[in-house]
Amino acid sequence: MYIVIEGQDGTGKSTQVNLLADYFKNQGKEVVMMEEPDGDLPQAHDLHDMILSRGYTLEPLTNVLLFTAARVELWKKIAEPVLKRGGIVISARNYWSTLAYQGYGEGVSRSKIIRITKDLLPEKYFKPDLGFIMVVSDEVRLARQKNRGKATETFEAKPNEFQQRVNAAYPKIAKEFNLNIIDASGTIEEINQQIVNYITQHKSHSA
Repeated sequence: MYIVIEGQDGTGKSTQVNLLADYFKNQGKEVVMMEEPDGDLPQAHDLHDMILSRGYTLEPLTNVLLFTAARVELWKKIAEPVLKRGGIVISARNYWSTLAYQGYGEGVSRSKIIRITKDLLPEKYFKPDLGFIMVVSDEVRLARQKNRGKATETFEAKPNEFQQRVNAAYPKIAKEFNLNIIDASGTIEEINQQIVNYITQHKSHSA
């Protein structure tokens, strides 16, 4: 099973990925967690660092290509082997982030992003078994970003107009790809329960 948890920066994706991994591990499943675009892979981390942390001003299409290159590395070296063994891959982000940030945010055409992704990654990557989009108010989201103490990255530092375009993108992406929208304003436990409920429903429908 391949599961993706998506959303704007500060919605709590990484926390929920970790909790969901624990949920499956407690059932005796093999689980791997990924956090696109870097994960725990040095070459993917270097690509992530080039885009987000070195202060370069890159063309939007360059960002698409670099993010996609990092995804290829993560998928081939981390995700695909686990899925072939019947394990579970849980990812914070996938190409939906590129649709939101580089597509709606930076103006690269949606069709071009999808074509590049389809050309370089397999169908399983393109169509996860379950996808979730975390949504929360900007006030809560920005407070969480501030409290986590991480350095501000390139897209987090972009002006409010950019952030609003990304915010508006996620409901559209959820509708287009039939993704589950998660209200991320509650407690960590409440959010986790929402996700687990969807997974339980998915299992019952697949049985």
